Amino acid sequence: MSRKGQHVVPNGGKWSVRKAGSSRATSTHSTQSDAIQAAREIAKNQKTELYIHGVDGRIRERNSYGSDPFPPKG
Repeated sequence: MSRKGQHVVPNGGKWSVRKAGSSRATSTHSTQSDAIQAAREIAKNQKTELYIHGVDGRIRERNSYGSDPFPPKG
């Protein structure tokens, strides 16, 4: 989890929200959906990225709540 922002990660049958670089979970939830909702609020408040990991631990979705250029370059 080297990317800045909030990460939703699997944690022993539950789902945790973790700040990038932190070893401790900000919160733990029984469903991925609940964890995503909590992480989205944090990411919006902090204007950072939200990374949603799958059961395998790989990033499956990413949302930005920061100051991205609009329209996107490229």
